[in-house]
This record gives sequence, C-alpha cells and structure tokens, in this order.
Amino acid sequence: MNELMNDIYKFSFALDDVQLYLDTHPDCQEALAYYQNMKKARETAVKAYECQFGPLTKDGVKDDADYWTWVNDPWPWEGGACSCGTMKKGCSTR
Repeated sequence: MNELMNDIYKFSFALDDVQLYLDTHPDCQEALAYYQNMKKARETAVKAYECQFGPLTKDGVKDDADYWTWVNDPWPWEGGACSCGTMKKGCSTR
C-alpha cells in the first residue's frame, strides 16, 4: 500500500508542478505531453489502489452500487486510514 500511495503522491506532485508551468507556457508541447503522461500514470495508480484498498476520495466510490460503498472500509477509529495515507497497521509515523 505504501508504494502505491507514494506513486500517487509523486504523480500528483508532478501534475501540480507541470500545471503551474503550463500556466505560463501554454504552447509548450513537451510540457503538455508530460502532463498527459503523468495524468495517465496517476489515474492508473489510483485505480490500482482503490481496487485493493477502497476509494481514496468520493470520486472513487462505485456508481453501480445500490448503497453508499464509502462505508465498506474501516473508519480510522476501527483501524482504518491513518493521516499519513496508510492503514494504521502499516503506518510508519507512529
């Protein structure tokens, strides 16, 4: 899980960074291609994470369910997600 979260953090940072660059260089084809690659990489990492561990955000909640699937995973006080982005059992910040 930590490896997937680290990948998501890296791709998210890269996207934020290149978005700022594109604000001042909107015609840079190299930056646009980099943005598309990082966007795909982040989407792939998020999908892999959500398949294994459940949704990261409300956008990851399945639309085809007949109930609110966000509650399938344990809440933080039940051993669920830690503030560092990992499950408490695997947390390295304690």
